[in-house]
Amino acid sequence: MKRLYLVEPVVALYAFSCFLIYPLVQQYVYRRLWVQLTNTSYPVSDNTSRCAASNSSNHTNVHEEVQKQASLFSLYSEILSTIPSLLVTLLLVAYSDRAGRKLTIVMPLIGTLIYTTAFLAVSFFELNVYLLIGASLFSSLFGGLGTFLGGCFAYIADLCKDDRRKTLRMAGVDMMIGLLSGVASLSTGYFLRAAGFNWPFLTSALIQCLILLYAVFILEETVTKAPKDGSASDGSPRHFAVKHVICGLYKIFAGKSLRFRAVLALLMTIFTSFSFAYIGGISMVTLYELNEPLCWSEILIGYGSALSTTVFVGSFLGVSALTYCGVPQLVIVLLGILSVTSGMILVAFAKTTLLMFIRIPMLLCIMPFAVLRSMMSKIVSTTEQGALFAYISFLENFTNNVSSAVFSSIYFATVAWYPGFVFLLSAGLCAI
Repeated sequence: MKRLYLVEPVVALYAFSCFLIYPLVQQYVYRRLWVQLTNTSYPVSDNTSRCAASNSSNHTNVHEEVQKQASLFSLYSEILSTIPSLLVTLLLVAYSDRAGRKLTIVMPLIGTLIYTTAFLAVSFFELNVYLLIGASLFSSLFGGLGTFLGGCFAYIADLCKDDRRKTLRMAGVDMMIGLLSGVASLSTGYFLRAAGFNWPFLTSALIQCLILLYAVFILEETVTKAPKDGSASDGSPRHFAVKHVICGLYKIFAGKSLRFRAVLALLMTIFTSFSFAYIGGISMVTLYELNEPLCWSEILIGYGSALSTTVFVGSFLGVSALTYCGVPQLVIVLLGILSVTSGMILVAFAKTTLLMFIRIPMLLCIMPFAVLRSMMSKIVSTTEQGALFAYISFLENFTNNVSSAVFSSIYFATVAWYPGFVFLLSAGLCAI
């Protein structure tokens, strides 16, 4: 069978399968914790707000307690899965130069399939919900989203020697992630209401099996593996990967001028701190929507998740238009940061469904990520691009996981007196 050099179908189906269940994860945990803490069934209503009719102090206390336990669950899951995922990401992406890019694509697919299957088992057999934390830890040993995307972008870089074609294909991958995740998120609420939790989890698992088969048997490898002749300095792949990471990162800064090191360090600091503020705030949106006074149903949460993915399209069009008009890159970054700041402030004070759906200020919030990557890549030599993006991927994934854990703990501490505090904190960090 003739193999293909198309990684885009893998990315598209992976984004669809992940975002088909991503909005369901917090909802499922929230409902199970509700049943455990109240010994009553979860209130399901066709109304836009299932708790607007009840304003008693006892009802409010129940919501606050469930909110706290759900945020703690998210905190434990993030902490236990962060370190293994980051270490595996560094080793796999580094070793892909020797063992091939497919390794960094197939391994995360296996981990995601394990994670989804665990959710299906817990939901179908009504097992202890805290088993999901163990599933998250185990699946992180196969790498995560950072490993998968790192492998896919490296795969495209191997194929495209022309810079313009490479940029277009990478931008196309970003667009594909945004559009497919939006379609999946939009259908999630209807899928949940019509079929419950089991069928969405099963559908996602079947799609991931299809992706895995394509990646293993149809996707062609782009890296020619080194012959097994013992010519390497040692026979340990693990030692080779670790040495590759350390030497590559050292070469980025070694022998460079003070100005170069200062500029690169500042760009990395802006990249990681912005990622911390943005991801931390966004990760709490679903819990905020489930809480009073919004009390969104699964349909509204699906619409909200789908609407939030339009920022991929808006940011892509924004970068294209502003670059075409000759706007300086730092100005584009500042506009993106301003977009997140204003959007988070709006969410913090949103008390109605209409106000939550008005997310126009956040349409440009993804712009800083692409532009900052481009700026860092431009000041680093062509022989150090791999080490640079491995380091950026590590920092980004570490920051994203830590920010989710930190913001979950802050939300747990502040939900009783002001649930929107985490979004004001995110806006403040963006301003800094």
